[in-house]
Amino acid sequence: MAATRVLSMRIDGDLLDRLHAHAAKRGMSVQDYIVRTLIRDDFDERLKASVDETERFYEAAYEASPSAGIR
Repeated sequence: MAATRVLSMRIDGDLLDRLHAHAAKRGMSVQDYIVRTLIRDDFDERLKASVDETERFYEAAYEASPSAGIR
């Protein structure tokens, strides 16, 4: 398991209240809610990058195909 580190940040009181409300709806601490949100966003970015890469691959394969454009 990877070592953990501490991240400290200053958050506006209204934002912290909203984060607390969102976390409470899910039965989570604010810290856990923020970490899970960051993990989800990171996953979404990696998934989008994978989809984009796959689309580029198939687009290049289609363009390189000898029958491309022949109907």
